[in-house]
Formats: sequence, C-alpha cells, structure tokens
Amino acid sequence: MEVQETRVQTDRVLTIPNILSMARLVGVPVFLWLILRPEFGGPKSDGWALLVLAFSGVSDYLDGKLARRWNQISSLGRLLDPAADRLYILSTLVGLTWREILPVWLTAALLARELMLLVMVGILRRHGYPPPQVNFLGKAATFNLMYAFPLLLLSDGSGWLADLAAIFGWAFAGWGTTLYWWAGILYVVQVRRLVKADPAAD
Repeated sequence: MEVQETRVQTDRVLTIPNILSMARLVGVPVFLWLILRPEFGGPKSDGWALLVLAFSGVSDYLDGKLARRWNQISSLGRLLDPAADRLYILSTLVGLTWREILPVWLTAALLARELMLLVMVGILRRHGYPPPQVNFLGKAATFNLMYAFPLLLLSDGSGWLADLAAIFGWAFAGWGTTLYWWAGILYVVQVRRLVKADPAAD
C-alpha cells in the first residue's frame, strides 16, 4: 500500500471506470449466491460463479487502466476499486470456506490482514491522512488471489482438470497470501513513519 495521494482528475461519477467498479460490486452478492446454492439444496452453479469471477478480474484490470488512460481518476473511483476488491475476496473466502474448499487457517490469515489494515486506516484518519492507495504489490497480491479462488473452486470435482486446478490454485493462493501480508507489513511501516513525523503526535 502507498499513502501518497493520487491526483484526482475528474469529479464525474458516471465514468466508464466507475461503472465497471459498480458492476463488480453488484456481482458480489450474485457470486456468493451462486457459490452457496448447493449448501441450501440448490443445484451446483460453479460454472456461473466462475464466469462472475472472470468478469471481476477483467473489470478490475480495465477500470484502473482506463481511468489512467482517459484521465478519469476520481474520488469515487478511488473508493470503489479497492472496496470491490476486498468484498470479492471476502465473499469468496466465505463461500469457499463454507463449502470446505479453503481451510479455516488460510481464511483466518487473510481476514487478520484485513483487520490489521482497518486499524491502520483508522490511525491514518486520526492524523488527517487519506485512505491508502493500492500499489503494485497490493495489486499483485489481489491478482494472485483472484486467480487462486476460481482454480480452487474448479478443483472441487474429479478428473485431471480438477487435479491440475488444485495444483495451480494452491500455488497462486500461497503467493497471493504471502504478497498480501508483505504489502500489509510495508503499509504498517509507512504508517508508523508518518505518525512519528506528525507534529501533532508530539
């Protein structure tokens, strides 16, 4: 994470990048419903859930790229993009853990990192700093997890495809979790330096 503030280039709400982020947010409950249908007596809808996740990954890449290329970086977009990322991760963790595809310890490790980040955001706000911007390391962690989750969902089956998905899914999950915590620890270090340098803290 980075604390440096990205210059807002537009105050418009209905930009293409913002619409993509909003669509990703709408997809969160849809994805969770699809993945949990078998747990409540419904048919398995993993294929549709994978399509929603694929759309999320593509739109996550496009909204940031288009915002920079078309000079449509906005205050709303800076809130929507990381919010959509975290909600997708949270909903996927809930769904895959409920179905016992993800172990509880991995879910706990990722949720603990999110809790740590929330605490750091609260500290920043008390010292008058804006919420953090997602940097390359944080994005790399998110991309790894976004690859890991659909592969692990695909591994909940039988045959060579499920076996292959499990191998690559756990590889991406390991890298994603490591990078997620690495980005979080670097962010804690940055927050600590800012707080120590803040005259109001004396």
